[in-house]
Amino acid sequence: MIDRLPEGFKNRMKKLLGGEYGRFLEWYQIPARRGLRVNTLKCGVDWFRGVFPYPISPSPFCAEGFYLHSDLKAGAEPLHHAGAYYMQEPSATAAVAVLAPRPGERVLDVCAAPGGKSTQIAAALRGGGLLWSNEVARRRAEILAQNIERCGVRNAVVSCAEAKTLGERLAGFFDAALVDAPCSGEGMFKKEPEAILRWSEENIRFCAERQLEILLSAADTVKPGGRLLYSTCTFAPEENEVVIARFLCGRPDYELVDIGGLVSFGRTGFSWDRVKGFAQGFGSADLPFPLEYTRRIFPSDGGEGHFIALMRQRTAAGVRAEGYKYNLKDENSGKFRELYREIFTGEPYGVIQTIGGTVRLLPEGLPDLKGLGVVSAGVAGAQARKDRLEPCHALFMAAKGGECKSILDLEYGDPRLTAFLKGEPVKAPGCASWTAVAVEGVVTGYGKASGGILKNKYPKGLRLVTENRA
Repeated sequence: MIDRLPEGFKNRMKKLLGGEYGRFLEWYQIPARRGLRVNTLKCGVDWFRGVFPYPISPSPFCAEGFYLHSDLKAGAEPLHHAGAYYMQEPSATAAVAVLAPRPGERVLDVCAAPGGKSTQIAAALRGGGLLWSNEVARRRAEILAQNIERCGVRNAVVSCAEAKTLGERLAGFFDAALVDAPCSGEGMFKKEPEAILRWSEENIRFCAERQLEILLSAADTVKPGGRLLYSTCTFAPEENEVVIARFLCGRPDYELVDIGGLVSFGRTGFSWDRVKGFAQGFGSADLPFPLEYTRRIFPSDGGEGHFIALMRQRTAAGVRAEGYKYNLKDENSGKFRELYREIFTGEPYGVIQTIGGTVRLLPEGLPDLKGLGVVSAGVAGAQARKDRLEPCHALFMAAKGGECKSILDLEYGDPRLTAFLKGEPVKAPGCASWTAVAVEGVVTGYGKASGGILKNKYPKGLRLVTENRA
């Protein structure tokens, strides 16, 4: 693969790394590492290791992260359909580990698709607080919403908006914000060879300008004392330390946090003296920022490549956004509560709201959603028909197996699992009415049982097709 690397890229890395360059280049002779992260909203790490039939070993980047030693195609694997794990490059889990979201916090993920970091944030929030996941491209935002649904997230909003709009409308609203910025993707060369074809120094410069613009807008959304994390999967200093230096020059209300005091993986970021030769005229003089507080992950550190910078807001961040006006007399509230009690133990979570024919369970404490390109909010609970409500797939995906009054819990190797995921009816002795279907206790969908047969309700767009058989 070394021969396919752009000469310009190799020359730049030699300039950046000096004597380390030879060792860096050696890593392009081995395949890209594959990884996954256990979704603790759905299951425990120890439980997953005991059930998952493919070889894995812990990665150093987060407690739920693992290297995958297999050519597994996750699209055909039952536990993946159930949302028990998320396929994620090992070092990509490091950013959220550094951000360290806490239950009850409001967290914004500005460039969230396809959802790896968002679902990791959701797991850290443990169902409390609010996750706001944004993606500027509509189709990618829809994929993001699907992954959040698969992972059983109850407290998320998915939007399709420009970062500038979020900064203006949601000023000072969040405890923490993550900008996993679109980048030149140098850390993806082994995983996605097409990234090599897209590489150019012109693209690096273009990405750096866009990254700074997004970061400046995201900074406006963070409340005083809150956290702002910036990450990329590239090695280019213009997109990493230089972006941070430029940002801090324009936003003295932010300061760098020393990541080295928080984690043991990776290595310190590069000093201004080391990267200013890549800065193309910006700040040629010495700058006072401790850029070594940032963190870099190179292939020799156990991941394909990542850069992370954590900053803290030191002063006021503007007026808080106006609150969402919930309809506390929703016409379908009573019917939905009856349906929920028929299917699950306990009471519904969130605020019941009918939006466009769908009864949703919205998180509490939402801001005004108008003009923010909201794709989905909370959990789709039920579809309103003429004279009844019919539960949605998302309602079951957000449920624990123990909460379901009727459940068809199948062992991993049960052929009915494959049949269910293909959309076929399956035998369900002892089950009645709306019934969850689970793999080893982790809910992956539902159907309606009668006479020992489950009528399948698995969404057509998610079903296994012939070429994806497990």
